[in-house]
Amino acid sequence: MCQGDGARHSHSGAGNRWLGEVTVTTVALKDVSKVFADGTVAVDKVNLDVNDGEFMVLLGPSGCGKSTVLRMIAGLEDPSSGAVLLDGELANDIPPRDRRVAMVFQDFALYPHMSVGDNIAFPLRLSGVETASRQERVADVASALGIGDVLARKPSQLSGGQRQRVAMGRAIVRRPGLFLMDEPLSNLDSGLRAELRAEISGLVRELGVSTVYVTHDQAEALTMADRVAIMRKGVLQDVGTPTEVYGRPATLYVAAFLGSPRMNLLEASVYVHLDRYVALNLGEQTLYLPWTDLRARAVSHYHGERIVVGLRAEALTPVAPGSPGDVLQGRIRFLEHHGHESLAYLDIGATAIVVDDLAGTAVEPAGAGGRLRRFGGVMQRLTGRSVGRAAVGEQPAESGPDRESVLSDPGRHHRRPAELAVRLAPYPAVTPGHPLAVSVRMDALHFFDERGDRIDVGWR
Repeated sequence: MCQGDGARHSHSGAGNRWLGEVTVTTVALKDVSKVFADGTVAVDKVNLDVNDGEFMVLLGPSGCGKSTVLRMIAGLEDPSSGAVLLDGELANDIPPRDRRVAMVFQDFALYPHMSVGDNIAFPLRLSGVETASRQERVADVASALGIGDVLARKPSQLSGGQRQRVAMGRAIVRRPGLFLMDEPLSNLDSGLRAELRAEISGLVRELGVSTVYVTHDQAEALTMADRVAIMRKGVLQDVGTPTEVYGRPATLYVAAFLGSPRMNLLEASVYVHLDRYVALNLGEQTLYLPWTDLRARAVSHYHGERIVVGLRAEALTPVAPGSPGDVLQGRIRFLEHHGHESLAYLDIGATAIVVDDLAGTAVEPAGAGGRLRRFGGVMQRLTGRSVGRAAVGEQPAESGPDRESVLSDPGRHHRRPAELAVRLAPYPAVTPGHPLAVSVRMDALHFFDERGDRIDVGWR
């Protein structure tokens, strides 16, 4: 999959008063795979670079392989194939204790019989650091983390946020070259998560230490990361800055995974009028991509075929019925009130494409449709029917039986009536069943082929 180049990040945290001198570690994964003894492929040929001082977030649902990647970087798991490089040196056979890596776990992993001070000092004691130096470093780190007044307490006497700070302190006090964090905030309530993610991102940037952070929470990824690497079933789907992966997702999966509400993904048949426009038939209604739009040339290659058109809620604006321009008409199926805004779900007579394993599980389709349609072979149609290629300027014809995909199956998807998510003002004067027209920002459309890859004129 595509990998964003990403700007090299440099920080001045190496001279931080309470951390001391550190050497920042870079990470490179080259075709790294992990296959467990039972044959389960947890990680499949991942290529990823983490630059000096960069905050890299591995994002994906449970079971996608992100924690396995983290453990291979730490040396807690051996890769089945490929190379793990630290500062350009092969690290596959380097034991964990010699990698200058500090890991923060989901469950904090504190010693319950030790005081906070002893927990933080524990790695220094194992390393043979003298008592006076050890106490000074613990005091400096605890003060910086705001836990200097609880050093004598036991972990059971602390709040969840305080325990997380103790775990962070124990990692920081070692002066590592690399932080590895495995869902460190997932056991905390939402308010405390928001507070601590701001603290953690600010802290590691102050320190200037390279960080690989694993999470399933897109809010953490998009707000904390310098770059985000999105995984699905062991395969790296996309890498880039939060703006890049959100604004130009490389695959249908990434488009569906990022954003709240999720991107509207609609099945569209393509009909080309040369030098005029590309018609995107969404079922009962049609959008027209002008020929002057550079993306029209790329989409025109799919004349007579079906693609997926993605529209985020921010690309849709309610307008008066009959307004000029690119407008979709529909009726409100239901409303969600969120206080600061309302979400209307609009029936426009289109068909939605649903990605099933966004939460880590695949859902069998309802009805008699059988197995989910796949984004696979060239002859596999999103509708489950074979569509012959029409000549440009002719209406696409549909005929013929299904053909099985001859390419890899990147995931299962199914179809259902589309409910277009539209943002409205808080508690609007509309109700379910009310007609609504929305203007579409054509420059904000996303296009994906039947394999789930982005259709575009270029890449970032």
